Amino acid sequence: MTEPKPDPKVQELRREISALDRSILDAVNSRLELVATLRTHKETVGLPFVDPNRERQLLDALAEANSGPLSDDGVRELFTQLLDLTKRELADGDGPSR
Repeated sequence: MTEPKPDPKVQELRREISALDRSILDAVNSRLELVATLRTHKETVGLPFVDPNRERQLLDALAEANSGPLSDDGVRELFTQLLDLTKRELADGDGPSR
């Protein structure tokens, strides 16, 4: 059976999606590094690492800033997962691991 000819539009859209995925990955890694720095500072000055009130404020602000098409519930779910992942990544050591 002959393979269908690749659709140029599909290929272009996939390239754009892949580029965005790499940008998201870079942004998450940069965020993780900043949070590691924040955690170190908080430890130095005796503040708790996790601030549930700040997390609520962050989720509220992001949901309010959202212009879609991602739903507000989707924004909250995405960033709740990101916050949980960040805490797990930083739980074992001084900073992000590779």
